[in-house]
Amino acid sequence: MPSSTPASELFLLFARRLQAAGIDYMVTGSAASMAYGEPRMTMDVDLVVALSGSAVDALVRAFPLEEFYCPPPEVIRVEAARSLRGHFNLIHNESGFKADIYVMGDDRLQAWAFQRRRTLDVDGGTLQVAPPEYVVVRKLEYYREGGSEKHLDDIRGVLRQSGELLDHGVLARWIEDLGLESAWARVGAD
Repeated sequence: MPSSTPASELFLLFARRLQAAGIDYMVTGSAASMAYGEPRMTMDVDLVVALSGSAVDALVRAFPLEEFYCPPPEVIRVEAARSLRGHFNLIHNESGFKADIYVMGDDRLQAWAFQRRRTLDVDGGTLQVAPPEYVVVRKLEYYREGGSEKHLDDIRGVLRQSGELLDHGVLARWIEDLGLESAWARVGAD
């Protein structure tokens, strides 16, 4: 049964534990697009984490099995060792809310964004959120990979609500660098 807890409180549930464990992170995906854009239903939060070998044990302690599903440390270490797309999930047992954890790798866009995270105040807490340019570019990549219109809708919401926050020159450079021009054209085509 889905929890009636507001989504921002659930986002903070994961963020506060990462902060307390000394693990740097940034919120991405639909939660980030909602922070800059318009709300929509989601039952997960995407987080990029900087996870060195010693931080794995801290992460496991921060998400005890009595309260969370957390993979064994060996699995997390394997994912943390990947140069690209290291990934695992954390699930809050009571609410069923999930965090998709993406481990920092050799991704230039991710590294750029991590250095430019923004601290946003959310319902009595703070979240480290990816910059809006990153959110738009990643959503364009996800659209190119899977064709889901929800990514374009998220981008349109960011442009409507936070377009003035975007550095359009930086955005244009990433779109060109990653070959996302046709996906970007779809944002304005509809």
